[in-house]
Amino acid sequence: MFTTIKQFIDEWKNEALATERVLSALTDESLGQQIAPKLRTLGELGWHLVTSLAPMLNMTGLKVEGPSFDAQMPASAAEIVQAYRSTSQAVQEAIQQQWTDENLLQTSNMFGDVWANGVTLSALIKHQIHHRGQMTVLIRQAGLVPPDIYGPTLEQMEQFSSK
Repeated sequence: MFTTIKQFIDEWKNEALATERVLSALTDESLGQQIAPKLRTLGELGWHLVTSLAPMLNMTGLKVEGPSFDAQMPASAAEIVQAYRSTSQAVQEAIQQQWTDENLLQTSNMFGDVWANGVTLSALIKHQIHHRGQMTVLIRQAGLVPPDIYGPTLEQMEQFSSK
């Protein structure tokens, strides 16, 4: 749970950049990559990361501009990245402008449960991490190279060892 706005913003900046790197690895051709029928495609996972930001935080009373949960997925990977970039910036600005540290202790009804807003912010980041992990598998299955997130990729390790 976050107890200060600064804690969240410091973490958010790093995690949002990591999510942006994953989304930037997508190509238009890879958006349909899927591990199994009925499961989200690579594009749908990426778009879900965009469309979960504003609605989730709006449930706390925060006013964040961004696509709704059911917004139509764009046809291009570049549009998904741009939508993520602008929405994640809107998250950061809304929290900095509308909340103080005291707001993090207030509670909101989140998906049928009651969470402190600091817990909601933590869940927001963990949700991104969870889906980024799924996406890196699908990125590899699509024949693409995933970006480094918390350490080097196989390709980067191979480069290091060949030097």
